Amino acid sequence: MNVIIYTTPICVFCKMAKQFFRDNNVEFTEIDVAEDEVAREKMFESSGQMGVPVIDIDGKIVVGFNRPKLAELLNLHA
Repeated sequence: MNVIIYTTPICVFCKMAKQFFRDNNVEFTEIDVAEDEVAREKMFESSGQMGVPVIDIDGKIVVGFNRPKLAELLNLHA
């Protein structure tokens, strides 16, 4: 699976999502939209959101840290 998380350095929910991925051995690519204006535009185009985290799992967009939805999309069983 291709997992991309759009974050900012001060986002608590971004940190929670990244920890969730690490706890479940999910490889991910982190993109800091505070520094990368092009990535910020891409995030907005795909999600319609300026808030973070925005998580892209194989083209499926999750806005915010929605643990149940992430687990479902990643086929993780609680």
